[in-house]
Amino acid sequence: MPPVRPDRPLIPLFEAMGYGIEIDAQAVEAHCVLEISSLHLNHQGGLHGGVAATLLDTASGITASLSCDPQGLTPFVTLSLNVNYLAVARQGTVRASGWITGGGRTTKFVSCDLRDGAGRLIAASTGVFKRVRKTETEEAA
Repeated sequence: MPPVRPDRPLIPLFEAMGYGIEIDAQAVEAHCVLEISSLHLNHQGGLHGGVAATLLDTASGITASLSCDPQGLTPFVTLSLNVNYLAVARQGTVRASGWITGGGRTTKFVSCDLRDGAGRLIAASTGVFKRVRKTETEEAA
């Protein structure tokens, strides 16, 4: 089944950075897709490491959320994120794709790759994500 865009508004960060989200609920994978522009580049003309880390973190967190519901709406927070930068992307589209590698009911271990349009590995991450419980006020609403 191909990834689909979620039927919900994106958070302001996603819109400001200009990236989209795709969800493959059946495969329990989330993807962040970005068309690189001058806004996303560092002083050397490559994709800024913070932008790459944000894409990896977002795809990973939504992937963890997909383990609980097919729309990825269950809140998870990042406990740790380790990023390895492997190549430079200067233009075109990059895609971060996450997958669950382990964990239990409330904590998930997620790996994620960031690849360019040619499939070249730009960065890779591993992270730990924890499910956030709703407060009594949120549950009553």
